[in-house]
Amino acid sequence: MTRSTFDYVCERLRLTLSREETCLRRPITVQKRVGVGVYWLATGACYRTIANLFGIAKSTVCSIVHEFCEAVRRVLMPHYIKLPKGDDLQEVIEGFQQRWGFPQCGGAIDGSHIPIIAPEDNHAEYFNRKGWHSVLLQGVVDHRFCFTNIYAGWPGSVHDARVLRNSHVYSLAERGELFPPDTEEIMGVQVPIMLLGDPAYPLRSWLLKGYCDTGTLTAEQKYFNERHSRARMTVECAFGRLKGRWRCLAKRLDVDVSLVPTIISACCTLHNVCEMHGENYEEAGGTVPHVERWAEGGGFVDVQPSRIREALTQLFLSQR
Repeated sequence: MTRSTFDYVCERLRLTLSREETCLRRPITVQKRVGVGVYWLATGACYRTIANLFGIAKSTVCSIVHEFCEAVRRVLMPHYIKLPKGDDLQEVIEGFQQRWGFPQCGGAIDGSHIPIIAPEDNHAEYFNRKGWHSVLLQGVVDHRFCFTNIYAGWPGSVHDARVLRNSHVYSLAERGELFPPDTEEIMGVQVPIMLLGDPAYPLRSWLLKGYCDTGTLTAEQKYFNERHSRARMTVECAFGRLKGRWRCLAKRLDVDVSLVPTIISACCTLHNVCEMHGENYEEAGGTVPHVERWAEGGGFVDVQPSRIREALTQLFLSQR
């Protein structure tokens, strides 16, 4: 994060983070509070290390981190994480079309596991398929690697499809309110604006996934999967950049599990701030835990999305 972006965050959070001076002591400045919060999110360093670095008490670091994350979530998040509409949505659609040649795409959706220390209560629910405890983050991402919607807090043992079904995105989509009813005729089929998802999700008219590979895919279907995967990788890249910038998400979060969604929200918001302010992203060392994708999502198969997928398959074949 550059100094100009840091100053911008300080200014936006000044009213929320400012504390009155008392006769006993001067308050910690907003700049220092933001510095402590950003440093912890970016490194995941222990509170004692940060306390020594900033010359404050360990308990003060803990309080500042929680207050900073909550301030980011309440003040900045509504402005930086929101589903695109109007011209913004058109820009996303054109972005996916220009970058990956995928039409009518309003974003890509996926889930990511955020490592946590095993909670005292119901710890088995947070134990995921890879053998560690986590909280799930569902994210919708645009063509610029920015989050347009997030949903965090479900235990790591829960399937991505179940998280989706309980999310606001799903409710909006099933009511026909996620995107406007604008369609484009492709190979004789009216194709609506859609999200791209992986095999963990159900196939819907608003949620397009690749063909399930059972070993019998045709060359055309394999090519569709390749084109689909290329565009959908946007969300995986966004998760990688998120965890690369805010390394606390790549380590085991040693906080009460009730605080994890707020920390995740703050990181996603600051990720968007950095992306939208043109911050350079440098690959960080180390590896980020990754969970293998689960099998075919549950739910019935709608005929219409199958026709949409077939039409796009023929379109991509004609472009080879």
